[in-house]
Amino acid sequence: MNNQYLLDHLRSIPDFPQPGINFRDVTTLFKDAKALEIMEEELYELYKDKGITKIVGLETRGYVMGAILARRLGAGFIMARKPGKLPYQTIKESYAKEYGTDTIEIHVDAIDENDVVLIHDDLLATGGTVIAAWNLVKKFNPKKCYMNFVIEIRDEGLQGREAIGDGIEVTTLLSV
Repeated sequence: MNNQYLLDHLRSIPDFPQPGINFRDVTTLFKDAKALEIMEEELYELYKDKGITKIVGLETRGYVMGAILARRLGAGFIMARKPGKLPYQTIKESYAKEYGTDTIEIHVDAIDENDVVLIHDDLLATGGTVIAAWNLVKKFNPKKCYMNFVIEIRDEGLQGREAIGDGIEVTTLLSV
């Protein structure tokens, strides 16, 4: 999609969190009312006819547009969180990161087999977090699952989309 207004308002921070990384700061899109409106409209147009019943937002920036879109679609919103943050029984999935491993959890009653799920996050880079989320969602055996990101990083040789593989429709609003 690569809406020029969104691209113009996306901040890049060189050498963060370490030298050689060009960090894409989605918070500049969240703080701008017009950018929020554009993202909401583009996401709604992508998913209005998909029958989405639940949106799984990944901690924490995936909560912003995930919750906005869930409200717009009339769907439920599920938080995928770091361990120990959810108050009820959870299932969890661990995944490899650049600097070790991490884990995400969702409630055991978050999704059922009748749900059509959209997994949403702000950024697709290596794909580690979203693959863990997808592995969690698949344990519930939903009818269908989609993935969406505000930004997909392609210009630094990252292969997140390739790591996800086939079998799930992946969309992004911006590709940089």
